Amino acid sequence: MMLSRLESSFGVKLILPAGPPGPPLPDPGPLAPPLPPPEPPKPLLDADPAASRDTLCSAAVRSRQDAALAPPPGINLAPLPLFPARGALAPARSVPAAVKRAVTRQRRKQNTSGKPDRRGKGQRPAKARLMERSQEEDAETRGRLVGALDAVLDSNARVAPFRILLQVPGSQVYSPIACGATLEEINQHWDWLEQNLLHTLSVFDNKDDIASFVKGKVKALIAEETSSRLAEQEEEPEKFREALVKFEARFNFPEAEKLVTYYSCCCWKGRVPRQGWLYLSINHLCFYSFFLGKELKLVVPWVDIQKLERTSNVFLTDTIRITTQNKERDFSMFLNLDEVFKVMEQLADVTLRRLLDNEVFDLDPDLQEPSQITKRDLEARAQNEFFRAFFRLPRKEKLHAVVVCSLWTPFSRCHTAGRMFTSDSYICFASREDGCCKIVLPLREVVSIEKMEDTSLLPHPIIVSIRSKVAFQFIELRDRDSLVEALLVRLKQVHANHPVHYDTSVDDDMASPVFHSTSMCGDHRFGDLEMVSSQSSEESEKEKSPLLHPDALVTAFQQSGSQSPDSQMSREQIKISLWNDHFVEYGRTVCMFRTEKIRKLVAMGIPESLRGRLWLLFSDAVTDLASHPGYYGNLVEESLGKCCLVTEEIERDLHRSLPEHPAFQNETGIAALRRVLTAYAHRNPKIGYCQSMNILTSVLLLYAKEEEAFWLLVAVCERMLPDYFNHRVIGAQVDQSVFEELIKGHLPELAEHMNDLSALASVSLSWFLTLFLSIMPLESAVNVVDCFFYDGIKAIFQLGLAVLEANAEDLCSSKDDGQALMILSRFLDHIKNEDSPGPPVGSHHAFFSDDQEPYPVTDISDLIRDSYEKFGDQSVEQIEHLRYKHRIRVLQGHEDTTKQNVLRVVIPEVSILPEDLEELYDLFKREHMMSCYWEQPRPTASRHDPSRPYAEQYRIDARQFAHLFQLVSPWTCGAHTEILAERTFRLLDDNMDQLIEFKAFVSCLDIMYNGEMNEKIKLLYRLHIPPALTENDRDSQSPLKNPLLSTSRPLVFGKPNGDAVDYQKQLKQMIKDLAKEKDKTEKELPKMSQREFIQFCKTLYSMFHEDPEENDLYQAIATVTTLLLQIGEVGQRSSSSGSCSQECGEELQASAPSPEDSVFADTGKTPQDSQAFPEEAQADWTVSLEHILASLLTEQSLVNFFEKPLDMKSKLENAKINQYNLKTSEMSHQSQSELKLSNL
Repeated sequence: MMLSRLESSFGVKLILPAGPPGPPLPDPGPLAPPLPPPEPPKPLLDADPAASRDTLCSAAVRSRQDAALAPPPGINLAPLPLFPARGALAPARSVPAAVKRAVTRQRRKQNTSGKPDRRGKGQRPAKARLMERSQEEDAETRGRLVGALDAVLDSNARVAPFRILLQVPGSQVYSPIACGATLEEINQHWDWLEQNLLHTLSVFDNKDDIASFVKGKVKALIAEETSSRLAEQEEEPEKFREALVKFEARFNFPEAEKLVTYYSCCCWKGRVPRQGWLYLSINHLCFYSFFLGKELKLVVPWVDIQKLERTSNVFLTDTIRITTQNKERDFSMFLNLDEVFKVMEQLADVTLRRLLDNEVFDLDPDLQEPSQITKRDLEARAQNEFFRAFFRLPRKEKLHAVVVCSLWTPFSRCHTAGRMFTSDSYICFASREDGCCKIVLPLREVVSIEKMEDTSLLPHPIIVSIRSKVAFQFIELRDRDSLVEALLVRLKQVHANHPVHYDTSVDDDMASPVFHSTSMCGDHRFGDLEMVSSQSSEESEKEKSPLLHPDALVTAFQQSGSQSPDSQMSREQIKISLWNDHFVEYGRTVCMFRTEKIRKLVAMGIPESLRGRLWLLFSDAVTDLASHPGYYGNLVEESLGKCCLVTEEIERDLHRSLPEHPAFQNETGIAALRRVLTAYAHRNPKIGYCQSMNILTSVLLLYAKEEEAFWLLVAVCERMLPDYFNHRVIGAQVDQSVFEELIKGHLPELAEHMNDLSALASVSLSWFLTLFLSIMPLESAVNVVDCFFYDGIKAIFQLGLAVLEANAEDLCSSKDDGQALMILSRFLDHIKNEDSPGPPVGSHHAFFSDDQEPYPVTDISDLIRDSYEKFGDQSVEQIEHLRYKHRIRVLQGHEDTTKQNVLRVVIPEVSILPEDLEELYDLFKREHMMSCYWEQPRPTASRHDPSRPYAEQYRIDARQFAHLFQLVSPWTCGAHTEILAERTFRLLDDNMDQLIEFKAFVSCLDIMYNGEMNEKIKLLYRLHIPPALTENDRDSQSPLKNPLLSTSRPLVFGKPNGDAVDYQKQLKQMIKDLAKEKDKTEKELPKMSQREFIQFCKTLYSMFHEDPEENDLYQAIATVTTLLLQIGEVGQRSSSSGSCSQECGEELQASAPSPEDSVFADTGKTPQDSQAFPEEAQADWTVSLEHILASLLTEQSLVNFFEKPLDMKSKLENAKINQYNLKTSEMSHQSQSELKLSNL
């Protein structure tokens, strides 16, 4: 009646489901256009509100088949629900059961309305029944085919099964107001309309005004609902919101599991594709398909993915393959496979590093909160990482804009097309053609940014002027005004935060920041640059930091080479002349044009007099040096004299750093090395100090001042070699794995001959960690460092390939790994630098000097030139993608190593099968990970700590332990299970840090499954005494109200056959035997009090619930409990009287009890419903473990219960299936509870 009233005044009709919709039509938009004039519809609802649901559904079916009342086809109302709920948009896979029953009854009425046949009233011929059944099967088949086609196409025209439409009386237009997947949901929308909207419509006189008001109200609600950040940042928020609701309904994740993006694709199972939807969330990759009536759900956590790669097969050329521990899954038929793969790559990298590699990994500020990560954030992160790697900028730099433009290049006298990159503190440019031109302009060097007048030759130009009186002209800039405005704001901020310090002793034409660079196009040569640093500045620096060494060590400890001084100086002067000519044309500051020409000069070797300053320019450490005056001196003062583990490691390695060089054979060089390493460890405690840092720092001190060497070390450790210098050297292992793939791609014959490249990989690890400094003569290795500072890690990759290519023939003929290593070591030891002005420093492999035939010498310049010519085609973007790919493998390799080491320690101590232990470890780790996914991080257990010992890397708290206990423990106690889990956790938490490790967890399970009866009883006993049982234990808070049993019962019991058995002698003998077998070194357990014994009884009673021998067990435990209470009372009386032996002898003489005297017998009550003794009676009541065990052994049913074999495999299989469901249901329950509390 309510609905019919509203229908007449408001024009709202409730459309109920009628089965699969017809073919979808084009989407007419959120408000449907007029439909063809409908025929007079039949009323959907009777006047009587109590009309039967079957009649209503039948009418709905008939009405839905009528075009007059069918809702406008092709309208997708996913964003429209006024009360978004989980499962709101679950697809209508088939006709609801109520509708099917209504259709069947209606057909039966129609078929039976005619003349009945001869077999009786209401019966139909068998042929008619067969035809009806065939029609139903055909209808069901058609429904499945339509559903499958709809799943394949998944058109946005899919109509929700329930909708509320607005129709003004007399109008032919139906406007959708709300939709829902269930009748309950659509009723919620209807109730909201009735409570919040209908009572306001009485103020309107015009029906059109009513319709306009309702539409406006609904649109406002839609706009408010889609204003959330997730939907707001997507290109199509309405479609994203629809996908979000489907994702929540299909996978039932907690709200913390945010959807990032989704794609339509196929998942291949063998050669059969399953069309569906791929959902990428912050922690999981999910796939859903509904095809031919079969539903497929696939959930893969990112942390379980071991490989993520693009592959090709016979059927498809482009496929994304996901490899986990046990399975491979292929996904294909994406509209934009490159985009999908990049997003998956980013999500996997962010999640794995956040959860598995948090030792030194710092997320971008936009990704700090995982629940707020969006697709746009991931794309921005990928661009940021490429930008920082390409220009080798600090990690804190955030890219703001990438603009296509052209730059005036005076050396080529034309404009060079490329892209401008603007960030917080830099303006960078890279030409479209790789290697043609690149510049880096720190904003602290920029004086002004100005717009020029547009001309036909110079469209949209701007001029960027720097301090060295040089201007850079950019043209063809789109949105020039907004770009210049943003740059000016950041320029002002940079100058305010980092004021530039001038050297007033230098002429204005040469004025520059503290690194003393000169005019880019002036007449000064770079040799004059050494004279710019005035005496006054040096003296002031000495006054501020008297401990710091003022010059590069190579100037104080210069050695003459084996060649004549004139020959050495002539070669050095030629190089300096070439560099000075280059500076005149391309610039000499950090803002210089970087082209292929400078790369060739670097490959020839940088002159020693220019090496340190060019390293500063190429790495941009010069900007850090200028931006932090006095920073290093303060660090040295703070860290001076402090002693810790890091300083001890540094002291141990000081004398191992270039011991052959005279600079480190005296205290001057060693003291400078000590200060730099200690200061850096003080600056970055996450890294602290790692081996190989001493060798690198020694070389930096040779060619740069002490403070400059410190900032060069910062540049190398924190941005040029990310994640190299930590306890696990993850970065070096990733590049080592990348190098293996490069070997397979560039040297396939060598890779084919050496099936296992691990030997080469182990050698290459030192190449990456020390930049060839530890395995090559120093005078040659510094040329490698020159290339590294200019080209980054790419130079090390290509030089390593060149070394292998030069020895490929010998390596292919080698018989074993040892011989291959000898070949490489001898080759590297005989790499010389003919242009070096100094003598050779040390021979790292002198054991080859006894060869009868001299080994051929390779010039380092020739080797570097070959590396650029043959292997220089690798781009920064390709290397970064390879790093993403192999970082997953390296991190998962560390996880496998951790797992194997933990199992190796645990296996000898338990009786659980190794394969079951692996399953338990996976469950243990997954429980920890799920808490990291969806729960608020706790200070003690929020993160995986890879720096801890293997067995302690994964630990769980009490809540996580309770979940696992419920899944895998054989002691299921119903509602009492959670309480038992809490006590078990307290027992296992020896150090009281609220965390337990895997070994303790497995040891407990081993006793439950494989322990002897006495071990199981001992464990149960310990669970009911402190520290497992506390005064605040949940199950022992309230005193019990009724007596647990009569304490005056005898210790002689009547058996069903009437025979009486005296247990006195048997008990005494058992106690004596147990006392003899007890290990004397084992700490004696305290006796159990009466309160603790009551809890012990509750646990036993709960364990026997639903056991096949439940009745026998209850009778047995009643007998044992009565016996133990009698023993405890005897001990209490003996203690109070001081004559234990006499009291025991008197109390042990008693008559047989009646059957109703048994504990819990025929009462139906559990110990929870019973009552404890008065406090005065509990004071001295105790019972020991030996008493309990001896009493339990008297009942064969109890012995059988504790000694029966238990199946762990079935428990583990169920746990793997239900672990996610248990966690998600708990999280959903918590969310609903919080919602209810917030509404109170």
